[in-house]
Amino acid sequence: IIGKGAHTPLNHPEHIRPQLNQSLERLQTDHLDLYFLHRDNEDVPVEEWIDALNDVADAGLVSIFGGSNWSLERIRAGNAYAKSCEKAGFAAVSNQFSLARMLSPVWAGCVSANDDEYREFLQQENLLLCPWSSQARGFFTQRFDGLQEHGASNEDRRSWSHPPDAEMERCWFSEENFERRRRAVDLAAERGVETINIALAYVLAQEFTTLPLIGPRYLSELRSSVRSLDVSLSSNELDWLELKSENR
Repeated sequence: IIGKGAHTPLNHPEHIRPQLNQSLERLQTDHLDLYFLHRDNEDVPVEEWIDALNDVADAGLVSIFGGSNWSLERIRAGNAYAKSCEKAGFAAVSNQFSLARMLSPVWAGCVSANDDEYREFLQQENLLLCPWSSQARGFFTQRFDGLQEHGASNEDRRSWSHPPDAEMERCWFSEENFERRRRAVDLAAERGVETINIALAYVLAQEFTTLPLIGPRYLSELRSSVRSLDVSLSSNELDWLELKSENR
């Protein structure tokens, strides 16, 4: 069971315990397996966050904890402090990560872990990544085709089950992402799967441990995503999808 807390504006260490108690009551459990700080507040010294998180861990309310939308610098500093005083540090990160690179934050203050330095850090430190928008919020579905051809509508189409059109263009539309998608389309056709399966298999195939977070709104979307578990990608295919190589 994963829980999150301390979102803006209640983004201070003193809000961790009361919000966590609320979550435990609602979930009818006595602890969370993994707890994330929903956002960072860089006005708060990272040492205070680590101390507060260790308090709830020592109380048995959470097993391990991490940071969602935290910069590499802050995660690294937090774990260095934890190590210096023999406390538990961040065991996981929940930043955006997908085959398509996020060009601008989906929401203000959001952070991606897609750059090479962050990825190397996750691997070296053996940290779990629980990426949100791991399938790039519809970029690898058929919805993309109409948007690429006609652009976002003046009405900025939105429904309860989809992000607005303008958001997809702002966050994901770039020539490099278009090429990553084209390659995913080609590989999916060869494998007899959907493009979204290649995109999610890419996240699962990283050298560091990933637990991709997905948001299916229909049973059909869940069934589609689960097929990604049967897709295995070679290192050459990963490099090709990332545009690091012209051959696979």
